[in-house]
Amino acid sequence: MELSQMLELMGLSVLLGLLALMATAAVARGWLRAGEERSGRPACQKANGFPPDKSSGSKKQKQYQRIRKEKPQQHNFTHRLLAAALKSHSGNISCMDFSSNGKYLATCADDRTIRIWSTKDFLQREHRSMRANVELDHATLVRFSPDCRAFIVWLANGDTLRVFKMTKREDGGYTFTATPEDFPKKHKAPVIDIGIANTGKFIMTASSDTTVLIWSLKGQVLSTINTNQMNNTHAAVSPCGRFVASCGFTPDVKVWEVCFGKKGEFQEVVRAFELKGHSAAVHSFAFSNDSRRMASVSKDGTWKLWDTDVEYKKKQDPYLLKTGRFEEAAGAAPCRLALSPNAQVLALASGSSIHLYNTRRGEKEECFERVHGECIANLSFDITGRFLASCGDRAVRLFHNTPGHRAMVEEMQGHLKRASNESTRQRLQQQLTQAQETLKSLGALKK
Repeated sequence: MELSQMLELMGLSVLLGLLALMATAAVARGWLRAGEERSGRPACQKANGFPPDKSSGSKKQKQYQRIRKEKPQQHNFTHRLLAAALKSHSGNISCMDFSSNGKYLATCADDRTIRIWSTKDFLQREHRSMRANVELDHATLVRFSPDCRAFIVWLANGDTLRVFKMTKREDGGYTFTATPEDFPKKHKAPVIDIGIANTGKFIMTASSDTTVLIWSLKGQVLSTINTNQMNNTHAAVSPCGRFVASCGFTPDVKVWEVCFGKKGEFQEVVRAFELKGHSAAVHSFAFSNDSRRMASVSKDGTWKLWDTDVEYKKKQDPYLLKTGRFEEAAGAAPCRLALSPNAQVLALASGSSIHLYNTRRGEKEECFERVHGECIANLSFDITGRFLASCGDRAVRLFHNTPGHRAMVEEMQGHLKRASNESTRQRLQQQLTQAQETLKSLGALKK
C-alpha cells in the first residue's frame, strides 16, 4: 500500500472517531436534560441547593440541613395600638433598658450583641440601631449608666459584670469599648437582675438564691444582703437611687436603703420598709419614676399599688392604695410587671400576653394576646410614659399607652373643675385637648 493511501485511511479513521464521540456526547446531553425536566432542578444540583460530592451523606451537609430546619420563624403580630417592632437581633432578646435621658433603648440577646436604638425613630418606617459585640459570650441583662456614657451587662457564660464605654464619633455614631477587666465572680447562683443607682454611687446584682450584692463602680463588694426569702425572683434599684428592693418566695417585698456619707463614702445598708399584704409569693414589683409609688403582683392572683412616700425611720409603713385581680398570676408561668412613670398605668405580662390596668380605678383597659413567639422576658415603659416596650423573641414591640392618655384626660378634667384663674384653665384645656386628639388618632377615645 502506498504512503498516500495509508494517510487517507488514517484521516478517515480519525474523522469517524470524532463523529462517534460527538454522537455519544449528544445522547448523554439528552439524558441529562430529561433528568432535569423530571426532577425540576439541574442534575448537577441536589435538593438542598448544594452540588453533590462523593459522600452524599457528609457530616457538613447534614449539619447544614439540621441548622436550616431548626431555625425559628419570626413571630408575626399586628394590633391597632402597635407603634413599632424593632427587628435587628438574630437571637432571642432577654433584657432591655431605656436611658435616663430618654434618647436610647438598649437590648441584649443570645446572638452575642447589644443593640442601642434611637427612640426618636420609634414612629418612623426604619429603626436605626448601633451594635456592640460581646466576644466569646452573650449578655443576659443590660443597664445604662446614669450619664448615658456607658452600660453594664451580665455575661451568661462568664457569670460576671462587664462595663462598656460609649464614645461618640464625629459622624454622630458611637464606639463601644469593653473595659480591660470584668468584675470578680462572687455569686454562687444564677444572677437574675442588675441595676445602677442614678447617683452613680453603686451597682446592684441579685442572684436566684437569697443574695443581693452592692458594688462600687470599680468592682469592689461594698455589702452583701441576705434577703431571707427562700429564693429571689426579682430585684431592683429605685429610680431615686436610695433604695434596693427584692421579692421571692415569701409574700412580701423587702426594701433597704443604701447609705452614704456627706463625702460620698459608703456607710451601710439598712432595712427601710416592707410591702405586706399578699398571701402568696410575689412574682415582681416596680417603682414609679419618683419612687413614691410601688406596685407588686403575687401568686395569690392580685396586684397592689402602694404609697411608699413614708417616714420609715419613724416606723411608718407604706399605705395600700389599690388592689386588683389578675388571675393569670396564680398559675405556674412567671409574671412580669411595669409601672408607668406617673404610676397611673400598670402593665402585667403572663406567658406571651400583656394586660394594662388603670391604677386609680383598678380596671383592665387593654389586652394584647400572643405578642411574642416566646414568653415575655421583659416589660418597660419609656421615661415619657408614651410607650410600653416588651421583648420575648427576636423583636421588641412598642405599644401606644392609651390607658395613660385616658388617665391624663380624667386628671385634666378634674383639675379644670377646680381651676380658679383663666391662665390655669387655658393651660389645662390645652393639655386635655392634646390628650383627646392623641386618643382619637389611635381610635381609642371613649365616648
